[in-house]
Amino acid sequence: MSWASYSDGLATLFEQGGLILWAILFSSVLLWVLIIERYWFHRSQLPGIRAGLRREWDAQSADLTPSLKYRRIEALVSEIRAESNRNILALQALISILPLLGLLGTVSGMIKVFEVITVFGTGNTRGMASGISEALVTTMAGLFTALSGLYFVSDLESRGDEVARHLETELVEDH
Repeated sequence: MSWASYSDGLATLFEQGGLILWAILFSSVLLWVLIIERYWFHRSQLPGIRAGLRREWDAQSADLTPSLKYRRIEALVSEIRAESNRNILALQALISILPLLGLLGTVSGMIKVFEVITVFGTGNTRGMASGISEALVTTMAGLFTALSGLYFVSDLESRGDEVARHLETELVEDH
């Protein structure tokens, strides 16, 4: 297939989906940019932060009383957990919003169907098909992007928890 046929297909899809499909596209792009940023962070930045916290612990732990050591461990673990889970709430919000945008597109498409029926009766199948198409395309797009992002956000959360658990275990064992 050529680029022209792909672009024609996308143009047709966005024409069928209406304005709501553009909102779904924007939200999906934002979702995936944040997911990619988080994976990049976990791969390239988080090990350095973890090593810095470890060096900080090594420099301070000898001078602390046992109760202060536990508080300091909690603070260090909390710090790495906060860094690794940054933007997770935004990702969860986007995953929640995408199906709702799909539902909004469904309602918008069905309103168009009812407007066609009101004006032309049931004889204008082309007009009704346009509204039904908008309803189905937006519903599919909202659900698909939310479901695809759900796995990755869950994976990022578990990676952050794992890093925090490993650091906590390491610091407690050195105690």
